[in-house]
Amino acid sequence: MMEAMIFAAGLGTRLRPLTDNRPKALVEVAGCTLLERCIRKLIGYGCKHIVINTHHFAQMIEEHIHTKHYPAEILLSNEKDMLLDTGGGFKNAESLFSKTQNIIVHNVDIISDVDLLGMERELNESDSIAMLAVSQRKTSRYLLFDNKNELCGWQDKKNNREIISRNVSEAFPFAFSGIQILKPEIFGMMERTGAFSIIDEYLELSKKEKIKAFIHTADNWFDVGKAEELKEIEKRLT
Repeated sequence: MMEAMIFAAGLGTRLRPLTDNRPKALVEVAGCTLLERCIRKLIGYGCKHIVINTHHFAQMIEEHIHTKHYPAEILLSNEKDMLLDTGGGFKNAESLFSKTQNIIVHNVDIISDVDLLGMERELNESDSIAMLAVSQRKTSRYLLFDNKNELCGWQDKKNNREIISRNVSEAFPFAFSGIQILKPEIFGMMERTGAFSIIDEYLELSKKEKIKAFIHTADNWFDVGKAEELKEIEKRLT
C-alpha cells in the first residue's frame, strides 16, 4: 500500500481570476474540485495516508478536508512562511510520512487515468529510486532519458537551455506528466534545503542513482492550466 502527497500550495496564477478568492486546489472542473478528484483517485488506488502541502488560502483547504470526511488519514503541510516549490515542499513534509512505503507525488492540477499501480510495479521491479510519468507530447520543457529510460538531462526549448546530468550516446525527450512515485529512501539522498525544484533534485541525483521514465499513453491526461481552457477540458471529461 502506498502513501501519497498532493502538491497544492501554488498560487494558481494561470487560473486567475478563479484563484483570486480560492486556492487552485478548490477550483471546480465538471462539478468537482481538483483536490477532491485527486484525493478520491489516490484513495481508489489504496492510499490511506495522504499529505497535502498548502500556502494560498490554506484555511479553505483545511476546511474542505474537515467537511468531506474522506476515508483516509489526511495531513496538511502548511508552507505559510514561504512557498517551498516542489522539492522543498516534499522535503519539508518528510516527518509526515512513515518512510516504510512508496510515495505517490501528484500535482493537484493534473487530471488523468495514468496507471499508478503499473507505475509502482515497474518501480519495485527496478533498482531505481523514482519513477516519473512522462509522455510523448509537445511542450516547451522536456526531461531527457537514455535508451534504458533512465533520466540523463533536461531541455528548455523555449529559452534554448539544456542540462545534461549524464553523458549518453543518445537522449530521448519526454514531457513530464506531474505524477511520480518515489521510494522513501530518497529523503536521505536529498541535499538541498529551503525552496527548490524537485526536477533539479532529480537531475542531481541522476548522476549516481537511477531515476526512470514511466511512459504512458493515457487517453485522459489534462493539465488544468488556464481558466479559458476549463470548458474544453470539461467537455472531454463528460
